[in-house]
Amino acid sequence: MARFILASTLFPLTLLLTYVTSARAASNSTQCPSNPYQDPRNDPCNALGYIANNTLTAVAFGFVLLIAFIQTYRIIYKGARWMLSMVIGEYSTFKSHDFYVMGFGFRFALHYNPDSLGIFIAEYLMIVLSPCFFIAANYVLLGRLAREIDCVHQVLLPVRRLTLIFVLSDVTTFVIQAAGASITTSSVYNSALTGLHIFLAGLVLQLASFVFFCVIYARFLYKVRAEEQAIWMRDSKQHWNSDWRTLAAATAVSCIGILIRSCYRVAEVAQGFHSSLGSSEAAFYLGDTLPLLVAIVIYVPFWPGRFITAKLAPSVNESQNDQELSEVPTVMLDDH
Repeated sequence: MARFILASTLFPLTLLLTYVTSARAASNSTQCPSNPYQDPRNDPCNALGYIANNTLTAVAFGFVLLIAFIQTYRIIYKGARWMLSMVIGEYSTFKSHDFYVMGFGFRFALHYNPDSLGIFIAEYLMIVLSPCFFIAANYVLLGRLAREIDCVHQVLLPVRRLTLIFVLSDVTTFVIQAAGASITTSSVYNSALTGLHIFLAGLVLQLASFVFFCVIYARFLYKVRAEEQAIWMRDSKQHWNSDWRTLAAATAVSCIGILIRSCYRVAEVAQGFHSSLGSSEAAFYLGDTLPLLVAIVIYVPFWPGRFITAKLAPSVNESQNDQELSEVPTVMLDDH
């Protein structure tokens, strides 16, 4: 159900933003320069504040698309379809509409139409909201890993409840960010500023939620290492690519990448319109794109389906939770 909610909210909100920005563009009396490439930093119609570099865009576009293709192949042939939400976020959401990849696709369009507000909003929305899907994949992975090593009792909250709680939190912050982004397109400065504050609130809440998840994950690993020595050393005689701790470390790397990106976005939006961070292409790639690429590419060599292959029988408590959640079947929360 969470995957359906994310998809069903993204699509109408994208349409809403397109409509609002088109209406604003039609009524906008701002005089745009005849040559938008001459001084993009001081161009009142250039929302980016610079001309998007096509070479960098092409590299990012190709890299993300390649990762998505590889992970799609691994889901089909290596299992772990519970990682589908990450792949969904990489290149498709609603009826095969591209998301993160398409966000970079719109950067190509921005290079040739730097003063187009509608193109900017579509690019910004798709790139900024895509981590909601990457985060959701890590939420599901914690529960799956805990079951694989039979340590669900070491997770702070019941696993299935934890997954549902955090995914719903993800959806909520997604909606807040999208709503705030739509209001920022207002031609009235005070309304636009209100939208920016709403958008910032969504980013801060998302960051706080993910930090809490990371604390739960770190606590889980600490408890297993301190109290479950036999399980912690279970795969010590195996090759490193068959050791569950390798997957645990890969997930930690993914979480760190998402945390860095989330902090960057909060700092960028907190600076306000036309901020130094928001108007820097280098900051965008170093603070946003690179950390997210690390967060998703780490699962190419360390695909969870290689480490988690057994269809485990849930514990008594798990069975109880599964029964409570059986009325909301979802691909995102499907652990089988």
